[in-house]
Amino acid sequence: MTTPPEHDAGPLPQADAETYAAWFACLAEPTRVRLLHVIATTPGSVSVGALAETVGIRQPTVSHHLRKLAEVGFVTLTRAGTSTRVAVNPACCTGLPHAADAVMGVLNTRPCCPTDLPEDVTTRPMADADLDAVREIHAQGIAAGDAIFESRVPDDEALRHRWLPGHCWVAEAGGEVVGWSAAAPVSDSEAYAGVAETSVFVAERARGRGVGKALLYRQVTEADAGGLWTLQASVFPENRAALALHHQAGYRTVGVRERIARQHGRWRDTVLLERHRDAVAGPVAAPCGDGADCPPV
Repeated sequence: MTTPPEHDAGPLPQADAETYAAWFACLAEPTRVRLLHVIATTPGSVSVGALAETVGIRQPTVSHHLRKLAEVGFVTLTRAGTSTRVAVNPACCTGLPHAADAVMGVLNTRPCCPTDLPEDVTTRPMADADLDAVREIHAQGIAAGDAIFESRVPDDEALRHRWLPGHCWVAEAGGEVVGWSAAAPVSDSEAYAGVAETSVFVAERARGRGVGKALLYRQVTEADAGGLWTLQASVFPENRAALALHHQAGYRTVGVRERIARQHGRWRDTVLLERHRDAVAGPVAAPCGDGADCPPV
C-alpha cells in the first residue's frame, strides 16, 4: 500500500478509484476485517497461530485471508524460523483512512484547526523560565521512542536558536507546564520565509487530556495570523494519535518517507504532513470556557 494523493474538487481519478476499490474489496470479507483489527492493535508482530487462536478460526483459513491482505499491502508477512510473523503495514494507518476521506469528498476542504478544546488547559507564549519544564517534556518524548529521532535534549541556547521568535508556546494545567509547541525555519533562503517545521510535545502525565489539541490550535492559528503560509511536520507512522491530531489541524499527508533515518540501530520511516494556510477552512469558534486563553483568529 502506498499513500494516495490528495484530491482537488472534481471527479475522483479512475486510477485512484481502482486502487481504492481493490482495498475495499479485500475488506468486504468480515474475517479479514477482524484479522486486520487484531494485527493493527497488536504491538510489533503476531504469529499466524496466535491469530488463529484469537479469532477462533482454523489456521489454514487464517493463512488464506492473510495472503489476501498481504496482496493489497495491508499487512507484511515475515518468516521467523518455522513460523510466520504478521505485522500491519504502517502505510495503512494513513492510506486507508485517506481513501475513505477521498471517496466521501471530505478532503476538498480541510479543517482550520482542532475543536472541542479542553477547558482546563490554557496556552501562552513560551518564556525563558519555562525551559527547564520544556526540556523535561522533550526528554519524555525521546524516551517514548515514537516522537523524535533525537537521542539527547538540546541545551537552552540551542533551543532558542532553533525556533522562530513568536512561534513558541506552552500549555498549562493546574498551574504547571504540561506541554509545548514550536515552529522552526526550514531554510535560510528568503523564498522559504513563510515555511516552518512544527513540533508538539505533551508531558507523559498529561497525555489524553487534549493538551496537544490546545497547543496545535494555538500554533496553527497564530501561524496563520503571523504570516507563515506552510507548516510541515514529520511523524512516525506508529504514532497514530499524532497523525490524527495533525489532520484535525488542517494538515494533509504528503507521503511516507521510507528509511529516512536510523534510530537505535534500525531504519525508521516518517509520514510527512503539510498544512497550507490558504487550503484550510475559515476560522471556527472554539468552545473556550471562562478564562480560557484562546488566541485571536
